Amino acid sequence: MPAARAPEEDVPPVPEAEAGSAGAPGAYARLRAGRPVTRARLPQGEAVWVVSRYADVRRALADERLVRPVIATWPPGRGTASAARVLTLLELNGADHARVRRASAPAFAPRGLERLAPVVREIAGQHADAIARQGPPADLVAGFTEPFPLRVLCALLGVPEEERGEFVPHVETVLAATLVPLERVLGALERLQEYAEGLVDRGRARGSGLLGELAGTLERDDLVTLTVSLLMAGYKTNVQHFANALLTLLDAGPAARELVTPAAMDGTVEELLRHVPLMNAIVVLVATEDLEIAGRPVRRGDAVLPIIASANRDASVFTAADDFDPARRPNPHLAFGRGPHYCLGAHLTRLQLRIMLETLFARLPAMRLAIPREDLRWEEPSSPLRAPLTLPVTW
Repeated sequence: MPAARAPEEDVPPVPEAEAGSAGAPGAYARLRAGRPVTRARLPQGEAVWVVSRYADVRRALADERLVRPVIATWPPGRGTASAARVLTLLELNGADHARVRRASAPAFAPRGLERLAPVVREIAGQHADAIARQGPPADLVAGFTEPFPLRVLCALLGVPEEERGEFVPHVETVLAATLVPLERVLGALERLQEYAEGLVDRGRARGSGLLGELAGTLERDDLVTLTVSLLMAGYKTNVQHFANALLTLLDAGPAARELVTPAAMDGTVEELLRHVPLMNAIVVLVATEDLEIAGRPVRRGDAVLPIIASANRDASVFTAADDFDPARRPNPHLAFGRGPHYCLGAHLTRLQLRIMLETLFARLPAMRLAIPREDLRWEEPSSPLRAPLTLPVTW
């Protein structure tokens, strides 16, 4: 039985992102060195276990005793029974999760995504051409990293162009769940559920596209769960990562052109996934029984935060872990998690990242920042989607 804990009035906050960064690499390094499993407090006030070392994060992500809570009802006592019906794949477990995952996984495997690749290339080319026609300086955020993953997601799910605004604000609210009032989060979840239900019904009626094809193997409720999951995970997280990935390559200067050649691209993509936090949001897991993590007692009901961005900078696993090194081999990063809930869209993100880099550097090979890096404007340090607000470039 875990020993009693001391009072937690003085528990420090979870580290915020550092200036000019998508994460908190310095703070994570200090945690790994001195307090690899420690208590910290979320912005809303909940005390949690923060896990920062690679080995512990890797184990926690795959530990069946640590499960995602239903976002509408966590922290305990703050949600409502009606909102608890809104589920994503991350919150499904056991046979329910396995059923949805088994039916949908082939569509998101590399071979299953082959027919989507031409659409992704066309969308990327349209935005790159528009930037080239506009001439320098141009903003890569407004011109590319914001619209590109949104249009790809809409193409995947069959969302008409005029409906894009019907779900994006709700996604942004849910992703900022630790920073906004719970009532807003619950309302956004309900709106997302309603939109997903309508989208699924239209897809089933058409019998084509991803939702129409999966209707042959998944029940309506399972399709709605999958659709909510994709709406939440398939857009804003990529906007955040793609902007930071481009900034990382722009920091490399002229050498960046060598990093996006066919021979180098695989290494570049994987290192960007390791080096740049895919999302600076909080992965909350809840213990279903008493357990230990690196010798620290975790009680049933405790929340655990495995910090993937910290694990991916652990020097015990990655040599010169803070350096961006596309030649890194092996590269066992945890950007997409691990275990049964390994990110379903991992290969879709890789596909988009690769095509984005190929397209932009083919159209604009001399691309470089148009302003000093220190003059870039960023999201607030507490934002779960920490990225440059603009990325002005010239060529």
